[in-house]
Amino acid sequence: MSSPTSAPQPEILSPGATAAPRPVRRRKPMWAVAPATYLLVGINCAVFLTMLAHGISFWMPTVGQVIHYGGENAGMVLVQGEWWRIVTAMFVHVGFWHITLNMWCLWNLGLLAEPLMGSAGVIAVYLLTGAAGDLLSTFYNWWFFNADWIRFHDVAVFPAGAGASGAIFGIAGALILLLNPQRLPMVPEREIKRLRRSVIYFAVINLVLGLGIFVGATAIHSGLNVDISAHLGGLASGLLFAAPMVPRLGTPKPLFQSRLRLAVVMTTGVLVLFGFFLAQLPRG
Repeated sequence: MSSPTSAPQPEILSPGATAAPRPVRRRKPMWAVAPATYLLVGINCAVFLTMLAHGISFWMPTVGQVIHYGGENAGMVLVQGEWWRIVTAMFVHVGFWHITLNMWCLWNLGLLAEPLMGSAGVIAVYLLTGAAGDLLSTFYNWWFFNADWIRFHDVAVFPAGAGASGAIFGIAGALILLLNPQRLPMVPEREIKRLRRSVIYFAVINLVLGLGIFVGATAIHSGLNVDISAHLGGLASGLLFAAPMVPRLGTPKPLFQSRLRLAVVMTTGVLVLFGFFLAQLPRG
């Protein structure tokens, strides 16, 4: 009999016997690792394919077509009360290149964000920051295109807004705060700083490029433009959303869930107040 401190003895097999195979861990498919990211990309693509199936232009839908499928329009929101467009607009895209670039950014940022904020967090930050971007866009278009307080009843005076870019900037804003070595002590500091720097570069470069296109297109009265106000609204609300949060990695589940609920309630409250402000704007 061996003592409790004896070394373990090798297993002895009878002649012809074979050792039981060790269980092999199956790798999770990518969609199972980040289901919310794939769900959001899938919904955006499904909306675009539905538009194509109904004869919408593959490259450049008209303003009327974008509005028909849920695009944002300041007149329809503030005059006709179609507030649902604040949500639907973030799933509508203006042609192939628009949705391709947006879905590429959403996929990359979503795969980085989902381990930090969970699937529910990614869906919440997408919807809330996308709505923030669309609300700020509505306010800007109402102010800019009605500078002389004329034609309030004519919704055609306002441009159509669409796309997931406001929500994408919102995810980037949340990542800028969550990718912090102090919040993620179990991850190498150098790696966290590298990822955070990449997200900051993404936000700054795209804001500068968008602003340049916006100024140029406005100067030449181009029919297609970049909604820089939606980008700024999404980024600012993403920073707000992440302020009370802690990353899911290395955090006790109850603490993470309570902080996530706080982030959702706080951001929703700010959006409701801003929406109430928009609803009180003079109609002429």
